[in-house]
Amino acid sequence: MSTYLDYVFFENMVKALAKDGAEIKKQLTPKQTHILHMAVGISGESGELLDAIKKCCIYQKPLDRVNVIEELGDLEFYMEGLRTGLGITREETIKANINKLGKRYSSGTYSNEQAQARADKEGEE
Repeated sequence: MSTYLDYVFFENMVKALAKDGAEIKKQLTPKQTHILHMAVGISGESGELLDAIKKCCIYQKPLDRVNVIEELGDLEFYMEGLRTGLGITREETIKANINKLGKRYSSGTYSNEQAQARADKEGEE
């Protein structure tokens, strides 16, 4: 059980370890600001997409297909912005994903064993 002193210690620890917002702002370059904007957009839009899927699967509401398409489009927008900001093409992204999944699922089909073994991650520790 945590005590009041634990909370005070933790609060002070967070204050001491969290990078100052003014310092972050001062150090950000326009490129970093752009890619941060795109990554935050991806996170926000993926949450909106997840909410639409949650309503369908958990609340048993009909899938709002129009909204899902809108959120997927928003994700495409932010992903393209991030790729462009980082000098990465969509083709590079897809090729890397194909290579990764080809290693992970060398049998050419899904299996729990291959998903857990993650052969594409061997030697990365």
